Amino acid sequence: MSSDAIVLLREDHKEIRKLFREFEKAGDRAHATKGRLVDKIIEALTVHTYLENECMYPTVRKLVPDLEDDILESYEEHHVADVLVMELAMMKPEDERFTAKATVLIESVDHHIDEEEGTWFPKVREQLGRKQLQEIGAQMIELRKKAPRSPAQPSALKKALDSVIA
Repeated sequence: MSSDAIVLLREDHKEIRKLFREFEKAGDRAHATKGRLVDKIIEALTVHTYLENECMYPTVRKLVPDLEDDILESYEEHHVADVLVMELAMMKPEDERFTAKATVLIESVDHHIDEEEGTWFPKVREQLGRKQLQEIGAQMIELRKKAPRSPAQPSALKKALDSVIA
């Protein structure tokens, strides 16, 4: 298993997008299936954004100041996703807006992933060497062990509320 931070984040993206496609294929009446998939999506996004917000973004921001604007935009995109995740976590799959809200989350996160993988990751890889990306990745692997799994966990909820207030 690679400890390259970008490789690890791409693996997360791949898993998250797989869940998105499963949700989209579930059909209009598959409430139970959609509910289970959204629970998995919420967990995957909660862990992933925690790793990016707590490790990747602050480290890259310090090491590559030229990427400050990209990082700030990413924080804001995470904020939007956090709000949608918190709302979805409080909904039932049969709620009228459940599928619509999940669809907006998927579209927003897909856009974010496209920007990271198409623009941001290449810039980061160009600026940081293999050793630095492996060090960041090793930190992310350790952080994953204690990462919140849902927005209801105190650390995730506090961060989400702080971002709503900010």
